[in-house]
Amino acid sequence: MIYYRWKSLVYLCSGGDLQEVIEGHKISLKRRCEHVTEGTNEAGSGTLLNKIYTELYITEGQSEEVDTQHEVSQLERTSKKNIQDTPIKCQDIFKVLSEQQRHIRVVLTNGVAGVGKTFSVQKFSLDWAEGLENQDISLVLPLSCRELNLIRDEQHSLLSLLHVFHPTLQKIRAEDLTVWKLLFIFDGLDESRFSLGFNKHQVIFDVTQVSSVEVLLVNLIQGNLLPSALIWITSRPAAAHQIPPSCVDRITEVRGFTDSQKEEYFRRRSSDEDLSKRIISHIKASRSLHIMCLIPVFCWITAIVLEDTMTRDQRGELPQTLTDLYSHFLRRPEELTEADKELLLKLGRLAFEHLEQGNIMFYSEDLERCGLDVSEVSVYSGVCTEIFKRESVIFQKSVYCFVHLSVQEFLAAFLEYSEPNDFSGFAGLFNNDPATSLDDFLRRALMKSLKSENGHLDLFVRFLHGLSLESNQRILGGLLDQRNSRPETIQKVLNNLKELNSDEISPDRSINIFHCLMEMKDQSVHQEIQEFLKSEKKSERRLSEIHCSALAYLLQMSEEVLDELNLQQYNTSVEGRRRLIPAVRNCRKADSSYRILCFLTHYFCFIHNRLFGSFLSTSHWEVVASAMTSNPSHLRELSLSRNQSLTDAGVKLLSSAMMHPNCRLEMLRLSEISCDSLASALRSNLSHLRVLDLSANTLQDSGVKRLCSGLESPNCKLERLGSVFIFLPIYQLLRW
Repeated sequence: MIYYRWKSLVYLCSGGDLQEVIEGHKISLKRRCEHVTEGTNEAGSGTLLNKIYTELYITEGQSEEVDTQHEVSQLERTSKKNIQDTPIKCQDIFKVLSEQQRHIRVVLTNGVAGVGKTFSVQKFSLDWAEGLENQDISLVLPLSCRELNLIRDEQHSLLSLLHVFHPTLQKIRAEDLTVWKLLFIFDGLDESRFSLGFNKHQVIFDVTQVSSVEVLLVNLIQGNLLPSALIWITSRPAAAHQIPPSCVDRITEVRGFTDSQKEEYFRRRSSDEDLSKRIISHIKASRSLHIMCLIPVFCWITAIVLEDTMTRDQRGELPQTLTDLYSHFLRRPEELTEADKELLLKLGRLAFEHLEQGNIMFYSEDLERCGLDVSEVSVYSGVCTEIFKRESVIFQKSVYCFVHLSVQEFLAAFLEYSEPNDFSGFAGLFNNDPATSLDDFLRRALMKSLKSENGHLDLFVRFLHGLSLESNQRILGGLLDQRNSRPETIQKVLNNLKELNSDEISPDRSINIFHCLMEMKDQSVHQEIQEFLKSEKKSERRLSEIHCSALAYLLQMSEEVLDELNLQQYNTSVEGRRRLIPAVRNCRKADSSYRILCFLTHYFCFIHNRLFGSFLSTSHWEVVASAMTSNPSHLRELSLSRNQSLTDAGVKLLSSAMMHPNCRLEMLRLSEISCDSLASALRSNLSHLRVLDLSANTLQDSGVKRLCSGLESPNCKLERLGSVFIFLPIYQLLRW
């Protein structure tokens, strides 16, 4: 077989002079990838990639919950290096790194917006085109999803698709594709506007068979088309779930810049060493700015603002919050005309409407719906070019995007403060029931964001609160009418944040209330928690719910790992204890006066059963399940006996987590169980469960039968079953 493939390759190359075609493709690919842009320049005219490229921090596997949380929350979670992370270079993305790994055909690379996924793809492609890396691959074939969107309604074969997107390959024939080692790169799955139907689709084996773009992609990924071809998919985490885990051989995550790489970036940008030191020092002093600077694009925004602020106005207050920073970024030009303001408002409308839909790439028709003149945007040379990018792609069409998702979120918030004073601009947020005042509007916007499953409005709402301050409205000058910023109004907004109490909000999401306070530059809660942490008599100090959210955030983000978290020592409400749950991610021991509940998460946490008492709901069990499936997971022991709140839904969450590849749970103690889901977990070949204690249960005969179906499975690794009290004979369990 190998001899046949080699003969075919020699024949085709000599007969069709295809080696010359490959060299032509490499030249074309090099021209496409050797330049990158930062902000103002359009594709193909920027800086040389090899001149500015800094090795990004990429790890194998992915962080916990990356597909459900707002991307700023993901950055906060991943801002600290885990000693168990497995770093990998982008050039080695398809290389087998250990004896346990098999051949790697499909790689899925996750990463938040602007973190460097496309830079990694360009660097990989450029190194191949220049003959430096991965020369065992015959052809590297990038296919940007934003470009594929342009032909989503057309029919193509895989061969014709390559001819369209890579014109230098016009001479490539169907038989060439079957004998060469190919790499298809689908960059930006989150930017695609077509759905991938892996469960129901047309099966295609022939590269000349015509079908829709999404069907071709699904068949390529599943291996029906060109089963030996390598596939590399990049995506923001929220869209990565479109690819079934069974189709993926390796998952990697682009984590952005490490601390040393951040400093290297700022030193490289400025010839003034003293200025770069001041910028680095200021970023380190602001937790929110320091975390966001994991993202290369945000480093660029921060550098522009701080360079301008530090050199132009030595006495001016430097930006402390994200709202501060983006207000300065938007207002840097000295003079903005009425036309400028009108254009920004239209961009704000585009930003908000597509923020709700989850779109970050825009086409001519999207701009026109918001009243934007495409030709005006294309030639505009003012502030627009620094927040809104145009990229020319195939067919002489253009794709537009904001330089970063956070810019889109800021402009969406900016739009509201440019609307009439009746707060009717975003009535759609509240089922067409407009808010009546600033404090009413902010309260309702916050509640809507907190109830969102993925937190897609979290940063938008932070910006809304930050822009309510007179200081930020003053920075934006004539772009915003200074309004509704009376001290009594602002105090009412702050009181609403501090007093908000709802058991419908998940503990992780509640932390955004604290962030809104920080964007409004209210340091009181932060200072009170700092004093609380220094206090020796913690049990005597009453903590409100907002105190608990702040404490949970500060504890889990602390560089120091907490030795012990004892919820019983905190004098707070039931809701307050709920809000403290996220803090277990950064503790070694969480205990109280009774027995240990579980051995949990990254730092070998122990949590008592009072933590997971009867006051927990499904959203809280999701936090426990996420700890079981985190990468890596250290959870070995979980005791939930005498827990009345563990419903069937909760057991299903935990059972599903036990079947996750990352889960290492060995002991489970339950009082209320769903035998069906538990039996499924026992049958899973991924389960590590050795001890199951059901001593507090009263099982009926049907439950015993279902449980035994799991115990009898050859995959079941259970070694000890705790005593079970049942009304009916126990011979079924004795058989096991």
